[in-house]
Amino acid sequence: MAEKFMEKERKALEKLMRREMPVIAGRMAKEHFQNNFRQGGFVNGGLHPWPKAKRLSSGRTDAAGNYGTLLSERKVLFKSIKYIPTDYRVKISNDVVYAPIHNWGGTVQPAVTDKMRKWAWRQFYKSAGIRKNASKKTKSLRLKEVAANPQAQMWKGLALTKKKKLNIHLPQRQFLGESEELNEKIEKKMAEKITNIFNS
Repeated sequence: MAEKFMEKERKALEKLMRREMPVIAGRMAKEHFQNNFRQGGFVNGGLHPWPKAKRLSSGRTDAAGNYGTLLSERKVLFKSIKYIPTDYRVKISNDVVYAPIHNWGGTVQPAVTDKMRKWAWRQFYKSAGIRKNASKKTKSLRLKEVAANPQAQMWKGLALTKKKKLNIHLPQRQFLGESEELNEKIEKKMAEKITNIFNS
C-alpha cells in the first residue's frame, strides 16, 4: 500500500517538474518582467530605475510625451515578452529586433537616408506646432519660436545633418534577466505545489 502511495506521489512530482512548473514559472516571469515597465526599472535585489527617456523632459505635448520610458502607444517591447515551456525548463525571450540594445545598452549607427530626413522634417513641423494648411503668417510666427523648442531643434538638426551615419548611444534599461525576487516567488510557488502533492 505504501509503495502504491509513493508511486502516486512520484508520478505527481514528475508531472509537476516536467510539465506544470515550466508553464507556471513562465507566466510568473512574464508578469514580473512586464511589471518592470510599469515601475520604470529592473527589479533584482530592489528596484533599479531606468534612465528617463529624453522625451519625458523635453516638454513635448504630443501623445509620445505621456508614455513612460520604453513604452509607446502600442507597447511593442512590453507585449513581446513571451515564454516557451519545454520539459523541466522554460525560455523567456523578446524577439523585437531592438530589444537587446535596450536591455544591455550600447551604440547604434543607423544610416541617414532621404526617407529618414523626410521623416525628421515631419517631426520638426509637428514639434513646432506647424500644420500643413497653416497660413504663411502663422508658419512664420511658429518658426520664430523654434529656437526655444529643443525637441524641434533636434529634428531640424537631423533633417539637415551632413553625416551619412548617426552615432547614437542608448543607456542600459534592463527589463529581462536574473532576478532574486522572481526566483524567490517561483521557489515559493514550487514549494506550495510540492506540499499539496504530499498532503493530498
